[in-house]
Amino acid sequence: MELDMVVEIPQGSQNKYEMDHKLGRIRLDRTLFTSTQYPADYGYIPDTLAEDGEPLDAIVPLEKRSFPGCYVRVRPVAVFWMQDERGPDAKILCVPVGDPRQDHIRDLRNMPEFQLQEITHFFDIYKRLEPGKSSEVRGWQDRASAEETVEAAQRRAEEAAGEAAASAEAPASAETEAPPL
Repeated sequence: MELDMVVEIPQGSQNKYEMDHKLGRIRLDRTLFTSTQYPADYGYIPDTLAEDGEPLDAIVPLEKRSFPGCYVRVRPVAVFWMQDERGPDAKILCVPVGDPRQDHIRDLRNMPEFQLQEITHFFDIYKRLEPGKSSEVRGWQDRASAEETVEAAQRRAEEAAGEAAASAEAPASAETEAPPL
C-alpha cells in the first residue's frame, strides 16, 4: 500500500500546527507545554476519517525534515495506538517511498527499536503539562493492522462524503416549500 500524507508538523518542532480543513490553511494550534519536540514529521492521510472524526494521523521519519503542507508519498509499516482526552487515537507510522535508506523497512519488526521508543516516549509525555489534556500509550501493531486501520478510515471518509452529498441533494420538506398558487 502506498499513499500520500500531508505534513503539518516537521521533525524537531515544538509548535503544533493543524490543518484547518474548512479553509485549507495550516494554523498554529499551540506550542507544546513540555520541552519535547516531534521525533519525526507528523501530519495526516488525506481522504480518511479516524475514530475521532478527523483525518487519520500519520508520522514519517525522513532523512531531512520537510515543512507544513508538504505532501509525502509513504508506505504504512505500523500503527501506534494511544488514548487521549477524546478517545482512541491511531497514528500510522510510515516510511517514505523511494528512499533507499528506508526501502528495507516493510513492517514494524524492521524499524529501529530506539526510534520506536522515541516515538512512544514522545506521545506518552507531550501533553503532560497541558490542563485538560491527556495521553496514554496503548502500543504498536504491525503493517497489516496499519493497512486495515487506513482502509477503515478511508471507508468512513467515503461514507461521510456520501451522507453529506445525499443531505445536500435532499428535496426541501413540505414545510419549507412555497404554497401552490
